[in-house]
Amino acid sequence: MAMNRLITKQIGPVGLAVNGKRSMGSIHRSRYAGNQAPDPRVVSPFDGFRTAAEKFHNNKMLGHREIFDGKPGEYKWMAYEEVYNRALQLGIAIRSRGIKEEGRCAIYGANSAECFITMQACNAHRICVVPIYHTLGAEAVQSIICDAEVALAFVEEKNIPELLRTLPAAKSYLRTIASFGKVTSQQKEEAIKFRVALYSWDEFLSLGEDKHFDLPMRKETDICSIVYTSGTTGDPKGVMISNKGIVTSIAGLKHMLESVNEQLTEQDVYLSSFPLAHISGRVSVEVLISSGASIGFGLGDVASLVEDIAELKPTIIHAAPWELYIIYSDLQQMIASRGFFKRAMFGLAYPLGRMLYSMRKGHKHGEGAGFFDKIAFNKVKQGLGGNVRLIICEGPPLAPDVAKFLSVVLRSHVLQAYGLTETCGSIFVSTPDKLKMLGTVGSLVPNVDVCLKSVPEMGYDAVSSTPCGEVCIRGDTLFLAYLKGEDLTRKAFDDDWFQTGDIGEFQADGSLKIIGQKKNIFKLPEQGYVAPEYLECIYGSDPYIDLIWVHGNDSDPCLGAVINPNKRAVEKWAKWAGISGDFDALCDNHKLQEYFLERLKMIAKEKKLKDFEFIKSLKFDPVPFDMERDLITPTFKKKRDRLLECYDATNNPHCHCVPLPKAANAA
Repeated sequence: MAMNRLITKQIGPVGLAVNGKRSMGSIHRSRYAGNQAPDPRVVSPFDGFRTAAEKFHNNKMLGHREIFDGKPGEYKWMAYEEVYNRALQLGIAIRSRGIKEEGRCAIYGANSAECFITMQACNAHRICVVPIYHTLGAEAVQSIICDAEVALAFVEEKNIPELLRTLPAAKSYLRTIASFGKVTSQQKEEAIKFRVALYSWDEFLSLGEDKHFDLPMRKETDICSIVYTSGTTGDPKGVMISNKGIVTSIAGLKHMLESVNEQLTEQDVYLSSFPLAHISGRVSVEVLISSGASIGFGLGDVASLVEDIAELKPTIIHAAPWELYIIYSDLQQMIASRGFFKRAMFGLAYPLGRMLYSMRKGHKHGEGAGFFDKIAFNKVKQGLGGNVRLIICEGPPLAPDVAKFLSVVLRSHVLQAYGLTETCGSIFVSTPDKLKMLGTVGSLVPNVDVCLKSVPEMGYDAVSSTPCGEVCIRGDTLFLAYLKGEDLTRKAFDDDWFQTGDIGEFQADGSLKIIGQKKNIFKLPEQGYVAPEYLECIYGSDPYIDLIWVHGNDSDPCLGAVINPNKRAVEKWAKWAGISGDFDALCDNHKLQEYFLERLKMIAKEKKLKDFEFIKSLKFDPVPFDMERDLITPTFKKKRDRLLECYDATNNPHCHCVPLPKAANAA
């Protein structure tokens, strides 16, 4: 059942200091023509889906790549009407297994048509969806199933073994498992041992034959989904999101795009790579569907990302920063492999061409590209299918240089978005054609209010000439409560303001710049406060770096970093430098450390960083930060406590500020 937040603490008027201890900045509201209320006929996401199915019934809706002889082929599509009918059929099958209104179903798998259909089938019958990242192992899955008291779980075929491993503990709640593919007789026998029924996708769909369940009246206060946070610190929390939260978020994002003349249409094609298990991934798909767009699903692995894009030819991509860094690196390698004349032409067109000049003047992309730009950039753009017009980046801030490069070369808007699970996805989005917004998360979307809360112990003042402080949010998109966490819910709110834990700074144009997470900011001895996420964004723009973790504490005299270097870039450097050895050997080479420190120093000087923000010691890890070592979350956020354990200074002395050549150590 829906829960109301139990908040009793009053903080006084916004903008005034309270008890002399802190202050709140003035309220900021969306500049996009005020609030945009959802269509009153759309009470739940299913209502929007049904409306779209009626309007665009013959349009391509959901597509996946078929596999022939072990190799991916073209996309195969389902029409809107077909998807809608399949969702109704699946809903009846779910009810036939005894799942009642307000029951809970888990979805454990990568993005797929089956995932989306299951979400809509559950929503149609007032059944709460509990999405689980497909990258999680049995222990984490078991914890979520037991915490959310899940009775039925849908699972990607390859994840069935992990789900079966949870049954000794989860059998008290979990009674039915439905695969999105096939199941083996051995897997069925294993499930039966725990009195759990296991069905293949076709078997489960057939359960609804010759049965009928009326669709119930859905309410805006219904809990549509319980989405678990990624758990960068501590255990993941179950965030209870209402129908109203999702439909309000959909309406706000759609209205924002329309207000800046970037309307979504039925000609749009969207690559669904951002996880549907993340609320932003779901909301983005719902926004596109409301306009009749087509949704394509990739193969689900990093290696095939660029290939999926080239095959699908999407107009819109929603990606995490690490995915865009991969695309950026691939494009850089594509440019480097071209002949001397084409490289020279690109080198002139990028900084001097009409495209970048026009963007700086605020002209639209279509108006800005000159003939020379199109010749120089066309092949690069075709490498991503040739149709991309919007790239939405969500997660940690994307390096401004990378955003500018992708925007110019692909002739596509790169929009940085910011939001949390608790805010039901994106609440800030940068504005197209505003080059000055690069490096920020843009402006507030409709239906949300924001203010900054001073953090005096860190020197952040919400009522200064440049307001800076903890970002606080209120509005209809906010979550209802944390599941089984009344105390956590109380602590998260100050009156009706949700405290995000992120430090933000308002710019002169009203855009917001995220500096970092309050819990991760630290002070170097006798120097200043360091926001590691902010520095990782700056240093991470170097094409020689795939991932970087910046570390330090109040007892270290300087900053250190652990870097996952770009393999192709390092091997190319080694060939130029006349150094032999495989990638692992190169990562242990002191000359590579010196070379990287010089590169990092140049970046720091160019960005006018303070002396204590210079990286002065580093280590390379040829193995990317991964979930196997519990170094990152399913949404690729860094687990800083685990990174510190993994690269403990007692085992890796070079993680401390070790003596380096003067040229490298000088700031």
